[in-house]
Amino acid sequence: MIFYGKQHVNQQDIQAVIAVLQSDFLTQGPTIEKFEQRVAAYCGAKYAVAVTNATAALHIACLAAGLKTGDVLWTSPNTFVASANCGRYCGADVDFVDIDNDTYNLSAYKLAEKLAKAEVRPKAVIPVHFSGQSCEMEQIHALAKQYGFLVIEDASHAIGAGYQGAKVGSCRYSDMTVFSFHPVKIITTGEGGMVVTNQEALYKKLLLYRSHGITRDEALLQGASDGPWYYQQLALGFNYRMTDLQAALGYSQMDRLDEFVVRRRYLADRYNRLLQGLPLKLPYQDLAANSAWHIYVVRLDLTKVRLSKQEIFAKMREKEIALNLHYIPVHTQPYYRQLGFNAGDFPNSEQYYKEVFTLPLYYGLTDEQQDQVVKALKEVLK
Repeated sequence: MIFYGKQHVNQQDIQAVIAVLQSDFLTQGPTIEKFEQRVAAYCGAKYAVAVTNATAALHIACLAAGLKTGDVLWTSPNTFVASANCGRYCGADVDFVDIDNDTYNLSAYKLAEKLAKAEVRPKAVIPVHFSGQSCEMEQIHALAKQYGFLVIEDASHAIGAGYQGAKVGSCRYSDMTVFSFHPVKIITTGEGGMVVTNQEALYKKLLLYRSHGITRDEALLQGASDGPWYYQQLALGFNYRMTDLQAALGYSQMDRLDEFVVRRRYLADRYNRLLQGLPLKLPYQDLAANSAWHIYVVRLDLTKVRLSKQEIFAKMREKEIALNLHYIPVHTQPYYRQLGFNAGDFPNSEQYYKEVFTLPLYYGLTDEQQDQVVKALKEVLK
């Protein structure tokens, strides 16, 4: 079976994890900080905080941004539910901004339009770099300055991607950026996530929220320390700590991040050539963005395809190819419908969902396997 995504772990990665197993620290040791520093340096950011997963990263980013009951978070409907749930974890209300019909990212134009009309404006906006392609961050940043909201980039798909000549994660146009290291992502720590930022005040808050709200930093203590064992809980934080084992795998994978992205871009270009002539809309690439190609999505021309998506998925699985779909619009989920959202609220996202599916794309996908995917798709859609 050819799956839509898959991790790539080599002997170097395995040896890095074994070295930690044979060390004095399995968790809360020096490897975590090494991994954080390496990702921050790669992105061109000052600070990084590693956590258990990208959902935890989004949560503590929202907490560091001061999101609370009575505030509002805006994000894209075309994302995994965590991009919205993180606001709800903080007690905030959530709303959405419809997507651009070409990039499938949160539309900067629709964001501007919604801000101009809104009676209650957001405390924070989370643009999601869907499939690995950056949103229009310069325009979103300008709106943030105009209307006074914080920007948290959800770059779960986009480590290794570029925007206007800089790496996604540089935080040039945002307050914080979140990465995911789930096994199907571009690099993996097994499970894991990270927040990067250039703001020291946010960095200190992120550290607190990652580990129960506890600190041993004497500069932050309220009163004198009782001794070397002493700590204080300054906030209600969480146990979101990454282990040294995970960090060792991530640190090792960083050696091949650029190699992973180059291969993904090669495979995406190859799909672009091989799929010509099929009743599909192929992915659009903004000239300002250099996608990391976490996923490759295509849209069906429903005027030319007689099969339903369910039939296409079933027929492709018969040919040993497992398609996927990214994403079901968040506002259509039962939980969010209970909050007052309805079908028709974000028409671009809803039409996109009717037409889209995700083809296999990962570092270890061979040219021959990709040919097999394309051959099967042509036979199904003929």
